[in-house]
Amino acid sequence: MATLLRVETAERDFAPDPITDEEAAAMFRAAVNLFRLWRVTDEEAAVLIDLPVRSYRRWKAGEIGRISRDGKARLSNLMGIHKALRLIFVEPQRGYDWIKRPNSDFAGKSALDAMLGGELTDLMRVRRLLDAERGAW
Repeated sequence: MATLLRVETAERDFAPDPITDEEAAAMFRAAVNLFRLWRVTDEEAAVLIDLPVRSYRRWKAGEIGRISRDGKARLSNLMGIHKALRLIFVEPQRGYDWIKRPNSDFAGKSALDAMLGGELTDLMRVRRLLDAERGAW
């Protein structure tokens, strides 16, 4: 009769470490630069990060406040979108322009229009599309 090997099945934590406040502040500064390259208005940027416009402008001027868990997730997704675009397009400007270009994946609207729905899942949808396009799945 065959003997079965006993395998330890201790729980493993595969969740990434939480984004630190310092990392979030760095991502916010990077996002401000990204918004400039995408030609996003302060009002649009505030929707993407889910901040009141007044707060966004204050943060943009260097007075970054506490970034919530949702805000960190939004910033992470924006950085992921940027990374995917840089991998997909050899010429960076084409990636920056893609954000505002009509797209059949968003019913003829642009990726920016889709993200301006204001929900974290709107950002995630754009990121998933780009990740799939670059072959990350």
